[in-house]
Formats: sequence, C-alpha cells, structure tokens
Amino acid sequence: MFIVTARLPKKKLLAGSATVLGCFAVVAAALVLTLGGRAVAASAEVKNIRTNDDRLAYLGGLGWQVSPQPIATEELLIPEKFDDSYADYLKLQADQGFDLNQYCGKRVKRYTYQLTNYPGQDEPVQVALLIYKNRVVGGQIQSSSGSFVHGLTLPQDTQPSVEPSAQPSAPAFGFLV
Repeated sequence: MFIVTARLPKKKLLAGSATVLGCFAVVAAALVLTLGGRAVAASAEVKNIRTNDDRLAYLGGLGWQVSPQPIATEELLIPEKFDDSYADYLKLQADQGFDLNQYCGKRVKRYTYQLTNYPGQDEPVQVALLIYKNRVVGGQIQSSSGSFVHGLTLPQDTQPSVEPSAQPSAPAFGFLV
C-alpha cells in the first residue's frame, strides 16, 4: 500500500477553486442565454403550455405575432399506426425535433391561430400547434389555401421553405374526435 501526501498553499487552492467556479459561471450563463432565446423554442416537447397565454408566449418566442384567440380548436386522435401518406408530415415534425410516433393512439388538441406577421404573403397564413398534456408535440405554418406548409420557425427569406409539390398534407390527422 502506498500513501501519497501533498501540500498545497492556500493561495493556489483558492486560485484553482475560483477558476473552476468561473468556468461553471460561464457555462451556466451560456446555457441561460441559449435556452432563453429562440435556439430551442421550436424543438422537442416544450412543457407547461397550459393556457392560451402560454401558447401565445411560445409563438411570440418564435417571432410570430398571432390573433389573440385561436381561430380553431380541435381534438384529434393520432392514428395507432402511420401509413405512407403521413411520411412527409412526420418528416416535417421530426426536422423540428418532434416525434409523433410516441403519441400513436393518443388524443391531442390542435390550436390554430391566424398569423399577422408572416413575411411576404398576401394570402392568410396560419400556425397550428399540437398539444398533448400541456406539451407542444408538433406544429406547422400553413397557408389558408394549402399552397405551402413548413415548420414553426420564422423563414430566413420571404418565401416558404417547402415547395407546393413537396409539401406535407396540411391537416395533420383526419380523425376528429
């Protein structure tokens, strides 16, 4: 058995502790700034969305201005099994960090709001959020005419990110309950 002892002067011990604490503070500040902004706003299951004000705040955090009340509120049943017709829609949701496969057979609420600040569009544009047990589990931006559908994030340019020929089907689920 070996025993090793070492002496550390208090000044070096304090300096080392201060350095470690400083590093933790920088990492914590970076996380707060990143998570507090739009970096994760449109991804994977945002929790504690209980009220209309919570939904409005979530959409506002994404940069959207919407009507103060939903223009439609529907209860939907997510199919037990997705067929090929859902492939594009599931990809759209997965690209945003949402996995609808884990909600198969579950009832979700879809809240649809009129967007008031969609760039470069003359026709009405809507945003739909899928909520399950106070969590955002999916959503999309869609034109009223069905000419485009894309994810929840504000587009970089004024054109929709999904061309009409490659768009996912707009109503997420055809089963109203």
